[in-house]
Amino acid sequence: MNLDGVELQSDPKYKNYVTAVEKALKGFEYSSEWADLISALGKLNKVLQANSRYNIIPKRLLIGKRLAQCTHPALPSGVHLKALETYDLIFKTIGPKLLCQDMFIYSAGIFPLLGYAAMPVKPVLLNLYEEHYLPLGEHLKPSLTGLLQGILPGLEEGSDQNDR
Repeated sequence: MNLDGVELQSDPKYKNYVTAVEKALKGFEYSSEWADLISALGKLNKVLQANSRYNIIPKRLLIGKRLAQCTHPALPSGVHLKALETYDLIFKTIGPKLLCQDMFIYSAGIFPLLGYAAMPVKPVLLNLYEEHYLPLGEHLKPSLTGLLQGILPGLEEGSDQNDR
C-alpha cells in the first residue's frame, strides 16, 4: 500500500467505503445463479460510484478475483457486460498510473474474454482496451503478450472490429 493508502486508513469516510465494499463483495459469496452475479455487480458499482473521489480501491485483489469469475465462459453475456461496466468504472477511478501498478489484478479477467465473448460484448471490451490500456503506451509492455494472446483469437475475419 502506498503512502496515500496509509493516510486513507485514518479517514472515517474511507473506512465506511471499505466496509461498504466488503458488504458488496459478500453478495458474490451467496450467488447461486447468474442473475445473482449481475445483482452483486450492480451493488459493487453503486459503492464504487458513490466513493469515486478515492482513487485507491479497497479489497482490489478480491474485487479483481470476483470480476475474473464473472467473465467465465459459461456465464451469459449479460454478466460479462456488467463486469466490463465495473472494470470501466474502476479504471476511470484509479487512473492510468494506478492501472499500471494494478494491471496484473484486473487483466486476468479481461484478456481471455474476447476469444469466447458474445457479439454484444466484443465492442464493449475493445472499447475498454482502447480507452484504458492503449494509452498506457510503454507501461503496457509487461502485459503486452497477454493482451495480444487475448485479442488475436477473438478477432474474426471480415468482422467490423478488425478495423479498430
